[in-house]
Amino acid sequence: MIALSLAEIAEVVGGQTYDIPDPTVQVTGPVVRDSREAGPGSLFVAFAGERADGHDFAVAVVEAGAVAVLGTRPVGVPAIVVDDVQTALGALARHVVRRLGATLVALTGSAGKTSTKDLIAQVLQRKAPTVFTPGSLNNEIGLPLTALSATEETRFLVLEMGARGIGHIAYLTGLTPPKIGLVLNVGSAHIGEFGGREQIAQAKGELVESLPSEADGGTAVLNADDPYVRAMATRTKAKVIFFGESGEADVRGENVRLTDTGQPAFRLHTPSGASDVTMRLYGEHHVSNALAAAAVAHELGMSADEIAVALSEAGSLSRWRMEVTERPDGVTVVNDAYNANPESMKAALRALVAIGKGRRTWAVLGQMAELGDEALAEHDAVGRLAVRLNVSKLVAVGGREAAWLQLGAYNEGSWGEESVHVSDAQAAVDLLRSELRPGDVVLVKASRSVGLERVAQALLESGAEGEVSAR
Repeated sequence: MIALSLAEIAEVVGGQTYDIPDPTVQVTGPVVRDSREAGPGSLFVAFAGERADGHDFAVAVVEAGAVAVLGTRPVGVPAIVVDDVQTALGALARHVVRRLGATLVALTGSAGKTSTKDLIAQVLQRKAPTVFTPGSLNNEIGLPLTALSATEETRFLVLEMGARGIGHIAYLTGLTPPKIGLVLNVGSAHIGEFGGREQIAQAKGELVESLPSEADGGTAVLNADDPYVRAMATRTKAKVIFFGESGEADVRGENVRLTDTGQPAFRLHTPSGASDVTMRLYGEHHVSNALAAAAVAHELGMSADEIAVALSEAGSLSRWRMEVTERPDGVTVVNDAYNANPESMKAALRALVAIGKGRRTWAVLGQMAELGDEALAEHDAVGRLAVRLNVSKLVAVGGREAAWLQLGAYNEGSWGEESVHVSDAQAAVDLLRSELRPGDVVLVKASRSVGLERVAQALLESGAEGEVSAR
């Protein structure tokens, strides 16, 4: 964080100071909510959760070097006390962002946010110091913590914004007002909470509504291939730039294809030139993510050649997202178990088929959460797609929703041993251990709450060290 005195922080957040001998002492380190991350110069934010109360760690964090605690009660060590810690954290982030000389880039969408954010960060880092959201910390707590990790040297601040309802993104943009706003897509993720795609589009479009005018440097980067996103051009006073494979896109991809190993390649066209890209990531769905990143980079002054080189060398920075690992025995495990929605599930299946061309392919799939009334139809459709793509075997893991996956495959024509429903992760591991052969490719994917990463981890450990449990 940029250096701020405890007195200044207390004024910004409207707090009272306790047990602070010298209010001019500065916070020069990070702002953290995990006591294990506290260190010299840091500020510890004490949240009271269901499992633990951060205030209980106040003495330990100060002993570790934290300058003070931001909490809701005095704790016997230097502290700034406020009525609401989350509100105070947001106010502090807003203050710091205003002080920064950085360009703030915000992005949202139903699918691909984290992968695209990681691509944007890796491209922009080649131009200037860049701070970006770690993993998927894209909510009202993770976003301000990311913003507060920026320093005086930061030139680009890339923030992923998530939403579970109308008004959420408007709130986040109020904390960290962006100059560039990117909307990737409007899909089915969280449709059960929103109520429909129109409501999802309304929520995602709050990002472009928050942007400054074109005269003040605002730019909306929109997906020309998604009609819901394309329509958001009418909801902003910022400059609009389109990306996609559509001929009307300002930044577009042509001659899109997959290499023999399932990695996307395409010709990148920007208003400043064209260049070829061959990505290290897996799956054709990353083309749209890459074009979105290219559009942002173009707006920030990078050439087509610079962008293409950066995209071609970029890797995956966040765990359990299309992590492709080959075991010593030749079995390839694709761990995409961080999360799932209908769009990302279908993209992962297509990537599995591309990676496993000429080999046996296994799709180990679980529940896609928060689909509401659409859950049965969407799980059925994924099961059917696995059959249409000629996936060798579908292993549906879990309860009712997994049964719907298997039923969809059965109704599409998977009547023999091409699909099976198992109760839990351990049952899936036991099945795979008994039937996998060298050269097979296994995709593991489900919503985060299912925890199917245990299957991928168990398979990788099995290949290296012998049998292990997924429990």
